[in-house]
Amino acid sequence: MMSETSEAPRKITIFDTTLRDGEQCPGASMNLSEKLDVARALVMLGVDVIEAGFPIASPGDFESVRQIAREVEGATICGLARCVNVDIDRAGEAVAPAKQRRIHVFLATSPIHREFKLRMTKEEVIQNAVAGVKRAKGYCEDIEFSPEDASRTEPDFLCEVVGAVIAAGATTVNIPDTVGYATPDTFAAQIRMLKQQVQNIEQAVISVHCHNDLGMAVANSLAAVSAGAGQIECAINGLGERAGNCALEEAVMAIRTRQDFYHAFTGIVTPRIVPTSRLVSGITGMQVQRNKAIVGQNAFAHESGIHQAGMLRNATTYEIMRPEDVGLTKSDLVLGKHSGRAAIGDRAKDLGYQLTSEQLDDVVSKFKSLADRKKTMYDADLVAIIEKQVRNTDAKTWTLERYALECGSDRHPHTILWVRCGETLHKVETEEGDGPIDSVFLALEKLTGLTGQCKEFRVHSVTVGKDAQGEVNVEIDYHGSTYRGRGVSTDTIQASAEAFLMAMNRIAAAASLA
Repeated sequence: MMSETSEAPRKITIFDTTLRDGEQCPGASMNLSEKLDVARALVMLGVDVIEAGFPIASPGDFESVRQIAREVEGATICGLARCVNVDIDRAGEAVAPAKQRRIHVFLATSPIHREFKLRMTKEEVIQNAVAGVKRAKGYCEDIEFSPEDASRTEPDFLCEVVGAVIAAGATTVNIPDTVGYATPDTFAAQIRMLKQQVQNIEQAVISVHCHNDLGMAVANSLAAVSAGAGQIECAINGLGERAGNCALEEAVMAIRTRQDFYHAFTGIVTPRIVPTSRLVSGITGMQVQRNKAIVGQNAFAHESGIHQAGMLRNATTYEIMRPEDVGLTKSDLVLGKHSGRAAIGDRAKDLGYQLTSEQLDDVVSKFKSLADRKKTMYDADLVAIIEKQVRNTDAKTWTLERYALECGSDRHPHTILWVRCGETLHKVETEEGDGPIDSVFLALEKLTGLTGQCKEFRVHSVTVGKDAQGEVNVEIDYHGSTYRGRGVSTDTIQASAEAFLMAMNRIAAAASLA
């Protein structure tokens, strides 16, 4: 079905939940400095609303939302809250410093949630929803309400709830497909029903928040736009609980590329998409699959001879978007050992990083050192250096100075590590382990006194060629909590040691806050 159109294209509000729902993705948690970096990148990307977190969830979540509200300008800063007074008060306090602020309150409405989670009647749900909106209204004018599990809620009851919260002061009503149950046709029909049956619906923006359990989050969100929704809730790289959320980059580029169909536009600065995707991927350790739409490594790659021939004649034969439109360059062989500080700083900014003068000095030094060892430098090499040098500096306890290792198929590895803690250089030695990586891990456990279980160990090449840097990502289970680490080096053993140390530094930082 063609989208409903008006004389002028509609502006679709982009509500980004990378820092809230995206961070709830297992293994994707971020510290405060990382969240601030992502929030600033989202502003540069042109996001309208940043859902900065769930303030009642923990003191750390509250502080991160409050700090983002203090420091980040250029977008509305939003805090999530249940329809519970203490939640709403905490969210109101967290977003208070923001020039533009929003409180997003939610309450489940579907029969299964009412019966088994809330143990509430329909009347009690409406009473609590209205009370929640009214209390939030005491903190700011911009209030969003979500009837959780809306796609499985009875149509008449959903209309009743939506009408009641708008009357109570909600300026946005978000219709969540919480468990990814909807299909594009049924979800669009639900949006049209609300527009037709809720008398005061024009007093609020209709938003949608779709999960990807059946792989239809983007399709459902776009179908809702066609039916009249004015806001899409999404996340960079589709991050989110379970199978994730609607991917911001896919929804935005679909609207941009098929403006003839959707008759809509967004305020997203699309050349910032790939840099923001890389930033979030590097921070969370959640790698983007090669064939991922828009931001995957293969998104604009062509191997078939027929495709290549067509591309050489006219790129539109096989590309409906230009790589430059999403922030990719035709060649990223732009820097070398003779590149100056200004050029490296400008390229870092193009890639989505805001570095202090001190951070840039450190990155330039490491870049030139690596360039002396590598024949060819790529953007990905610079990204790897920035991630290694800048990330988690507020949680550093131990840093690897050097190592020595002897091993073979017929003997246990002999590992010696020199690790610095403050001004002290420690030496640790072991002849344990099933191989060199295991031996390094055991040596670091012995040194730090932290005993964990390595749940995941991943290594991949940052760029191409035999001199490419190797990136190692690890997940360590420590007393039931998972801690991530990342290391990058042309030496995979060194990268592994740095990844383990980063995870252990995070364990130590968490222990100091406990």
